[in-house]
Amino acid sequence: MKTIFHAASSRGHADHGWLNAHHSFSFANWYDPSRINFGMLRVLNDDIVAGGQGFGTHPHNDMEIITIILDGALEHKDSMGNGSVIKPGDVQVMSAGTGVMHSEFNPLKDKATNLFQLWIFPKENGIKPRYDQKTFDVADRKNKIQTVASGFKTGDELYIHQNAAISLANLEKDSILNYELKDKNNGAYIMVINGNLDVEGTQLGKKDAIGVWETEKITLKAGESTEIIIIEVPMN
Repeated sequence: MKTIFHAASSRGHADHGWLNAHHSFSFANWYDPSRINFGMLRVLNDDIVAGGQGFGTHPHNDMEIITIILDGALEHKDSMGNGSVIKPGDVQVMSAGTGVMHSEFNPLKDKATNLFQLWIFPKENGIKPRYDQKTFDVADRKNKIQTVASGFKTGDELYIHQNAAISLANLEKDSILNYELKDKNNGAYIMVINGNLDVEGTQLGKKDAIGVWETEKITLKAGESTEIIIIEVPMN
């Protein structure tokens, strides 16, 4: 088993006023040659978007983009004709493929929105762009792993064009979960959203993260009520 620990304080940070962003991997004006990616995971941004503000129309291509709302709401519009507002419990997937334009705004005038946005390299470039979203029951992740997006088609999760899986879990104090990787060539990047977690002997606090690979199973122990995200991706 190999691991790499990323303290919350080691993330890149940019405060644009309307956007307060933390970057787990090199992004925009923050560059760290040791923090380019974790396997096929290229971006994990922890964004706080001010009320009524957002990202104007901009392009993407050849990337799987997954958006998870932690608090607030986000309005999405794209060149494929999709338009919707996603809220906590909702997950959005966009396969940019050959190219897509989209915008993302916080429709709430008096409340900030906190979201995770992930970019994962696809297993094949040049696919037809696609969009999907789904509401997941938060109760279904209590003391268990709820997979919300994957390329394995193992349940009712959203599909992504990579042999990867994004899962969420809410653990009660002293609970233990074992995460079994879906592919032996994959690793898992685990971040604590809130709480305290022991991952194979490494202690993680809020927004700390650990990458784990060359193993088949990862043991997670909650020191208190804890929310986590698990991002399993191919390592090469």
